[in-house]
Order: sequence, then structure tokens, then C-alpha cells
Amino acid sequence: MRDTINPSTESGQVHLFLGPPGTGKSHLAQAIGRAAILQGYRVLYRETHTLIEEIADATLDGTRKDYFADLAAVPLLIIDDLGMRKLPHTAAEDLLEVVMRRYERASTLLTSNRPVDDWGKLLGDTAAVTALLVRLLHHGHVLKCGPRSWRTKTHSDLRQEVVTR
Repeated sequence: MRDTINPSTESGQVHLFLGPPGTGKSHLAQAIGRAAILQGYRVLYRETHTLIEEIADATLDGTRKDYFADLAAVPLLIIDDLGMRKLPHTAAEDLLEVVMRRYERASTLLTSNRPVDDWGKLLGDTAAVTALLVRLLHHGHVLKCGPRSWRTKTHSDLRQEVVTR
């Protein structure tokens, strides 16, 4: 990764942070988002289930087109925690539409605790997930986090301190 983030000159950058829960994916994503904001860029951060709910709401109230235009325009979109919650059957198509509109135009960072091989089953639409992954991985950078949770590591380190005293 670079020392600075410049979504406007590096448009279309995609980063996938993959690994078990507690390995720092969300923390890193939020730190990168904050760094981009401090450099003057607009950033939108959403947990996956929240993004999907907002798309559903926009569909119901007739603002879907405008909502997708807004999503496409933000220089850095962070989609956090894919795989943490069960998603509706439309999630794969909705995520594909988001990625297609941003593809090679704007930077996207996505975190997931599930390996990409599980996404078809997770999202329930293998064809849409395949198209999604083709676009994400075409120019994408994958960071594998882990293997152990920082939370668990810290907790076990504390237990060892108590035992050795």
C-alpha cells in the first residue's frame, strides 16, 4: 500500500481485506478512510447489511437511481463486514450494481470474514457473485489478515501474565 491515498488520481482502485473476525480488517479500512478524509477526499463507509438496507429503502421510495448515482460519485466507498450478517436474496445483484457503477471510476475497499470461494453460497447468486468478483479482482489488491484475532491474542497474553506472576 502507498503512504498516501489519492482516490481521484488512482480511480478504480479496489482493495479486498479478507480474514477471520478480529484480525484488523475493519480497523484498517476505517484508518484508510480517515486518512483519505484528512487529505480532503469524500469517503462513504457502510457495513454491508446497512448498504443493502439503504438500497432497498431507495428502491421502495423511488430514489434508487439517485442513490446509486451518489454511491458512484464518492471517491472512496468502504463496504465493511461482508459475511457478518445474513443478507436478503437481492444482495448479490445490488452489490454487483454498486461495483459495476464504480468499476474503473472510483476506489472501493471491501472487507469480509469469508473467503471469496464462499461468496456464491453466502449471497445465493453464483452468476452475480462471479461477475462481482471478476470486477473486484481485475485491478484489485487482496490483503489477507490473520490468522489469529487480535482480540483473542490480547486476551490470551493477559491470561499468561496472570499465570506467570
